[in-house]
Amino acid sequence: MIITNNEEKASISIRKIIGVFLLSIFLFGIAVLATNAQVNTVKIVLSSDYEMDVITSKTKVSDILEEKHIILLPDEKVTPSLDEEITTSKKIVISKLSDDEEIVQLAENSIDLSMENVLEHYGQITEKIIVEEVAIPYETITKDVSNGGSETRDRVIRNGQDGLKQVTYRVRYQDGVEIEKTEISSQIVKEPVSKIVQVQKVTTRSQSASRTSNSVISYGNGRWSYSASEMDLICAITAQECNSSYAGALAVITTACNRAESRGTDPLTEYKRKGQFCYSIDSHWKRRLNGNYSSVVRQAVTDALNGKRNHGFYSFRSASTGKSGTVIGGNVYF
Repeated sequence: MIITNNEEKASISIRKIIGVFLLSIFLFGIAVLATNAQVNTVKIVLSSDYEMDVITSKTKVSDILEEKHIILLPDEKVTPSLDEEITTSKKIVISKLSDDEEIVQLAENSIDLSMENVLEHYGQITEKIIVEEVAIPYETITKDVSNGGSETRDRVIRNGQDGLKQVTYRVRYQDGVEIEKTEISSQIVKEPVSKIVQVQKVTTRSQSASRTSNSVISYGNGRWSYSASEMDLICAITAQECNSSYAGALAVITTACNRAESRGTDPLTEYKRKGQFCYSIDSHWKRRLNGNYSSVVRQAVTDALNGKRNHGFYSFRSASTGKSGTVIGGNVYF
């Protein structure tokens, strides 16, 4: 096949046209991309006051600085902030932190590290609501009826009793160990009973009434003195009321002493009051005369007549009666 010069020229012209067309398309694409990228010229001012103009399609401050390999030092800040977009002024300013800003930043970093450490090492915390019974201490009330006497003695009119309340707490535990206890509410279950103590004047007296003519009872400095036969009678009555123990015998004679002190009499007179002790109720006490009682009974009587007491009550009954009160040696005192 023979190609003429005219045909060859025509082929070259077609190739030129196609090349120009492709080049136009390529340049048009670049123009479109450039338009879509919105290339901007941004001024960056460093903390050393050096200024530079950069061309970038980025709009976020942190992206622009990263693109231009600009690193923000710990003591520097940037305006706008790293997370912001560039403003219409298209200007980024890097400056040094003031002393106050640096302190705040250090503190924030320290707090973050501290909290991180706490969260890493903090154990499991649990919380419970518990109810506890708490004693309410009783008060002591003292009544002075000595009228300014030079010699006095204290006598318990009423024994004190602690009260009781229920307290509700919120308790926090860390790994099973109590770390905090807060009272939420409380409720009194039992009111306390105040102890009453009476200050009495000590007197000396002698009595022959209701005694044989050769019987003399003396009382002074909180002590009674009886004849041998009267001591034997007191011990016999005491043993009949309670012969089981020293404490029980002392509780019986203490009751008589408490009554005698309140009435200005003596224990044997109280023992002989009608319908009060076994002396006037039956004659079983007679079998205990002439020392037919234990040594602990005589010791308890002797101690009581010399001022020893083990309660502040005025009455008692056998514990088997079910009477409420303080039980001592098989009797309940009230």
